[in-house]
Amino acid sequence: MNIFVRVLNPILMILTGLAAGVIVSKQRDVKWNLYGIGALTFIASQIFHIPFNIWVLNPVLQEFTSITPQGAALLILAVALGLSAGFFEETARYLVYRFGIKDAREWKDALMFGAGHGGIEAILLGLLAFLSVLQLISLTGQDLSHIVPEDQLPLAQAQITSFWEIPWYGVLLGTVERAIALCFHIAASVLVLQAFQKRNVVWLLAAIGFHALLDAIAVYGFQIWGAYLTEGALAIFTLLSLGIIFLFRPKDKQQEEIPLAPPTLSEIRHMDVTTDQIEESKYA
Repeated sequence: MNIFVRVLNPILMILTGLAAGVIVSKQRDVKWNLYGIGALTFIASQIFHIPFNIWVLNPVLQEFTSITPQGAALLILAVALGLSAGFFEETARYLVYRFGIKDAREWKDALMFGAGHGGIEAILLGLLAFLSVLQLISLTGQDLSHIVPEDQLPLAQAQITSFWEIPWYGVLLGTVERAIALCFHIAASVLVLQAFQKRNVVWLLAAIGFHALLDAIAVYGFQIWGAYLTEGALAIFTLLSLGIIFLFRPKDKQQEEIPLAPPTLSEIRHMDVTTDQIEESKYA
């Protein structure tokens, strides 16, 4: 059971990322190219996001937090990392909407675009988790002194021990987290789309803020509240994400297009039709 659940979790993470695209494609009849574009958008955002964090943000935070009380330092760290993720990912989403997929302006397009963005993240993290699980399983029961450098031996032993001590429901939190993130990415794609539908960049700022808040709670919560309470708090964001998705859902066209009754003969007789109107009607 222990091995089965630990192998199952990364597989479910990968399947969750793929399932999002399948569901949107089947339910909304959207082409898969937007899923692929969303996936490439996430990857492109990380090409800039990760180096920025490593070479710019982290050194600054280390200097700043070293002279800040521990509780405040963690809060600052969480907010800074959240804003970094929000800025790079949501700006990338905006730029792709603006220059790459100019014809993708429908609600269903945003769903598939977001499914690709969050889906590839789930797939990549699932693959990394799968490789880590295989590695830890293969190292279990072996004499690590012949495999791991001496200075890293205590850390490797602690990792293997903690890996097997996690209960099955704790292992599956990885899949739960990806499902939460997927709902968010779809909602964020819908929010950024409003910047074009409503011609107001405030919606991009709203997406960045929403992203920053979600990531900040994740970083802060895991250190203070632990994994289970943090996932519970993040589950609230799933409800908010679903609310955003359905808030901007267009009304059913069949309900909007109310058929008009044809005019009666008496109404036609009393219509004032000018010569100009007759001329314009030729080009209608």
